[in-house]
Amino acid sequence: MASTQPPNFSWIDPGKVAGLAMPRMMAHYQFLLNNGVKHLVTLMERKPPDTDTCPNLTLHHIKINDFCAPTFEQINRFLKIVEDANVKGEAVAVHCMHGFGRTGTMLACYLVKSRKISGIDAINEIRRIRHGSIETREQEQMVVQFYQQNKV
Repeated sequence: MASTQPPNFSWIDPGKVAGLAMPRMMAHYQFLLNNGVKHLVTLMERKPPDTDTCPNLTLHHIKINDFCAPTFEQINRFLKIVEDANVKGEAVAVHCMHGFGRTGTMLACYLVKSRKISGIDAINEIRRIRHGSIETREQEQMVVQFYQQNKV
């Protein structure tokens, strides 16, 4: 089957975690599978199209309204999905509609936890890799609060 890189796709931690905009075609799912992604986390209100035609890709649904920040519970659920997948050598891709706000916020929280860096450093790193990420003040504040809650 043909494989096409999904819109706004980039690795944050190669082979472990990637971000993207909503996949819309079978070729996008095939690209993910070809690159070791076995788990797709959707942060939108509704699921992306045609996911049921891709049995080798496990879909996880964490509903966050557009331009909103995730809750601590949602962040921890996402990080647990990543941790469980990575232990098995499987990668995780996370997306919202365009892959900026909700996706960027989750990816920044991932960096806070995995690299033990501050919320501000994580936001800056995600914005460096994925221009336009983390769109609202509320999303920025959640990354900083997540850092403050988790620092040792």
